[in-house]
Amino acid sequence: MRSWLILAVLLLTACDRANVPGEIASSEPEVVTVYTVNYPLAWAAERLGAESVQVHFPAPADIDPAFWEPDLETLAGFQQADLILLNGAGYAQWLSQVSLPLNRVLDTSRDFADRLIPVDSGPVHSHGPTGEHSHGELAFTLWLDLELLSRQSSAIEAALVRLFPEQTAEIGERAEDLRRELSVMDAELLALGEQLAGAPLLYSHPVYQYLQRRYGLNGEALHWEPGELPDEQAWSELDALLARHPARLMLWEDEPLPATREKLAERGIDVIVFLPLGNRPESGDFAGGMAANIERLRTAIPPG
Repeated sequence: MRSWLILAVLLLTACDRANVPGEIASSEPEVVTVYTVNYPLAWAAERLGAESVQVHFPAPADIDPAFWEPDLETLAGFQQADLILLNGAGYAQWLSQVSLPLNRVLDTSRDFADRLIPVDSGPVHSHGPTGEHSHGELAFTLWLDLELLSRQSSAIEAALVRLFPEQTAEIGERAEDLRRELSVMDAELLALGEQLAGAPLLYSHPVYQYLQRRYGLNGEALHWEPGELPDEQAWSELDALLARHPARLMLWEDEPLPATREKLAERGIDVIVFLPLGNRPESGDFAGGMAANIERLRTAIPPG
């Protein structure tokens, strides 16, 4: 455990452990400060709270927020926030090492904990500047099931209504708009899943579990990185996998190297960039990023 985490546990003692997690104290402030551990929650909070919330999602743009660790200054921001939105499912492992004021913490997936997907931790590996890690005991990219993201947004709605009871109707209207938008994209993905009809797929990384379950996909996950060319052993393992799982489409977290694309094309495999959207997209917002994912998937599916 990093030394700053030890120091944080000793120094940051604002936690009231008598409170039940997710119960937000009632108040009627003009603006509240909201901290989130990933971008989908920040997007939902911004949409629902509008001008009444100041949302902070402090993870750097080039880091997977699931494996990022805040510095002491940022951790103090979490400590002082009026509302702290957590993803649940073991997401943001640094949370287990620090104390947060539980009367201001909301685990947005608490009400559907029975829907979380257990996984093997998998091999220890690294990508980007986050260092070595494994993917834990629960799949955590649950917002890729848009019905679950809708339920997370409902939890945020309820928390904001407790903070702003006089704005119940306005928050409710924004929540309906958000759920309607998610429902449209959810229906599009369900239709694409039916169109794929169980055709074998590949995933560059084990982050698509909720996408697969919700939309009826039939995929096998590798541990390949967009910025790295797989070695010969990895290609041999892929060839062995293709012998029993003859995939022709592969979903990637980001654009792979041209050489990787070329070697996949030699095997008859088309690349589909399907951003997990745990962090902010380079442009637009979550809805725009998901719409682009859906369009790339739709375009890649062969007619018939």
